[in-house]
Amino acid sequence: MLRYTNHFETKTLDPFTLEKGFEAVRYEAVSGDVGYYHLPLSSQPLVKELEELRDVLDRRFNTIAIIGIGGSSLGIKAIERLLRPNTPNAKKLIYLENSDPISIMSEMKQIDKFRTLFVVISKSGGTVETLSIFKRLIVSFELPLENSDQIYIVSDDASPLAHFADEYHLRRFVIPSNVGGRFSVLSAVGMVPLTLAGFDTGSILRGAQTFLEQFWNREEDHMLQKAAFYVTHSDQYPMNVLFAYSDTFEEFGKWVVQIWGESLGKRNRVGGRVGLTPISLIGSVDQHSFLQLIMEGPLNKTVTFMHIEHSEEHLMIPELSLKYLEKSDFVNGKSFNDLINAQCHATMQSVLQSGVSVDEIAWKQIDEASVGELILYYELLTSLSGALLEINTYDQPGVEVGKKILGTYFNR
Repeated sequence: MLRYTNHFETKTLDPFTLEKGFEAVRYEAVSGDVGYYHLPLSSQPLVKELEELRDVLDRRFNTIAIIGIGGSSLGIKAIERLLRPNTPNAKKLIYLENSDPISIMSEMKQIDKFRTLFVVISKSGGTVETLSIFKRLIVSFELPLENSDQIYIVSDDASPLAHFADEYHLRRFVIPSNVGGRFSVLSAVGMVPLTLAGFDTGSILRGAQTFLEQFWNREEDHMLQKAAFYVTHSDQYPMNVLFAYSDTFEEFGKWVVQIWGESLGKRNRVGGRVGLTPISLIGSVDQHSFLQLIMEGPLNKTVTFMHIEHSEEHLMIPELSLKYLEKSDFVNGKSFNDLINAQCHATMQSVLQSGVSVDEIAWKQIDEASVGELILYYELLTSLSGALLEINTYDQPGVEVGKKILGTYFNR
């Protein structure tokens, strides 16, 4: 369970705006035009199938290589980073994402050909980075293709990659056509590698479904308030900072940057440029870098503070006083969890006092259900904000322009 607190003024928000956002996302879900709303339930049979398959794979593979980029990897990395401390025996996950040859070579050196399952993920089935890396792996490791039980494909049912899988009789899993890549982590995109690695994905889905039901029952209207505040104040506060107090949130922050930036940076129905710029920070590290800009720079940002109330790690600061270093003795005997939470609260209070609009997300503890809940929270918040901005939240025409230009570089 997570606790959500909006510290900004909500009384002035127009009730009509709140209802407009809610009705817009409810229509998306009921119409079936946007499929991620249904994944917490529709992915459950897939997870059961994968759990049965895992019993066989455990005897052969100890590593899963994920070949994918953007929506095909960021959500997986976020969930793994959050849950790895509580699931230490899960299989090793290797990510081959970027077309950077240095990174590709580094990751390939970690691969044991005979103990690695290769999972190729692309919604469109034509992602140039993914397919190029896949080709390199086939050649470097001399991977057989026909009827291979070492290569799994995750893609849209009618994509070129799906046709490739069928041609070579490879096991493939379908991403629903109405689920966009950046909203797909609770589909086969995330469920296949995470379940096969040994993570409790069933509990992730159940946590997501519970939160979704609470949202439909109007028990989570703080989200409507937050989306309405962001959009109605977007000219004043065009930047949204996620200040997360734990290193385990680093990959989650990258996923938020993608889903927020790629979904909301658009032209609205009258052609105007709109958007909310996401910024991901880690506390307390970024108190020593970005915080000064928040405190005394332009008042053009909102800040979400996120922290874990109870950590599984009970690491203590020793009762040790060192000559000349007595200034820090006030935390002696406290836990590091107490320290980082105190830093979060002190920073949040200072930011509030400086006139910045703030909200708070507090984890009771990190577990699978809470991870599923937070995934749904940010997906819903993105959809609500997109509806109020009057844009198509689910396309990315700006990205497609760059892809078309890329092709010209090799066809001259």
